[in-house]
Amino acid sequence: MLHLRVIASPEQSANVIDLLAAEPGVTHLVVLPGVARQPPGDLIQFDVVRESADRVLQELQRMGVDDTGGIAADDVELTVSAAADRAAERAPGSGADAVVWDEIAAKTGEQTELSGTYLVLIVVATMIAGIGVLLDQPILIVGAMVVGPEFGPLAALCVALLRRRLDVIGRSVLALTVGFMAAMAVTVLSTWALTAAGLVSREMLLAERPLTDFIWRPDALSWVVGLLAGVAGMLSLTSKKSGSLVGVLISVTTVPAAANVAVAAAYGVWDEAGGSALQLLINLCAIVLAGLLTLVVQQVWWWGLARRSRRPATG
Repeated sequence: MLHLRVIASPEQSANVIDLLAAEPGVTHLVVLPGVARQPPGDLIQFDVVRESADRVLQELQRMGVDDTGGIAADDVELTVSAAADRAAERAPGSGADAVVWDEIAAKTGEQTELSGTYLVLIVVATMIAGIGVLLDQPILIVGAMVVGPEFGPLAALCVALLRRRLDVIGRSVLALTVGFMAAMAVTVLSTWALTAAGLVSREMLLAERPLTDFIWRPDALSWVVGLLAGVAGMLSLTSKKSGSLVGVLISVTTVPAAANVAVAAAYGVWDEAGGSALQLLINLCAIVLAGLLTLVVQQVWWWGLARRSRRPATG
């Protein structure tokens, strides 16, 4: 359930109240006339079940409430109310599967910023994965996957492609490109530094690495894993499951491959660097494709559900 606060101009307020009063998924409706000062207007507060939230937000924006007033939404962690239970029963679909598109767009849009924190995290993750590659240590690979922050821009890219937001697409691609290029460049330098210190060597890269050699040998399963990661990532985002845990799954297909590109390039092992680069490209494309298709299926499903719920009863 979401709690919404709406500031509506006096000219819009009556229409907004009528809309909310007629919506089965809305409850706990409170109207405070004339209390808003900036912008001026009536303050309208209400709770709405997630199944109905997207439709309500679309109608409010269609009425122009966001232009003359404002709309803010918060998650409600606990609701003890028979009225809320009735609203959930009347609304079509399941709250666990409901998608609030404005919420998803806002959440992912914030993750496209090419910030210092993002760059540090992706650099550190790639450096850790680079050491894990040389030592053939899956534990270090998993550690790098936990640190990797690339799930945010990838998710934002999928949502932006669906909503045709060219500005967000550009920021997402920029964050991914600059992030991975910077991470690989720093990992090359760190590999040279560790080699000069006698901590690692080219022979470690060329030795048998049965636990991590999948990173630079792309095959059909690489595409399958990328697709599955994309589906899991999008579902975690839209259903509000643990995105951080699914982000680990996303990273297993990206950060280690980028690290292997850097380490192999540092030692001049170009066939392995090329294989890792292809692995990275395949996985990124598969994640974005699967994520976009998942969002399309969810959108079509909810459109159909909304149409069925508006059909008049017969018989």
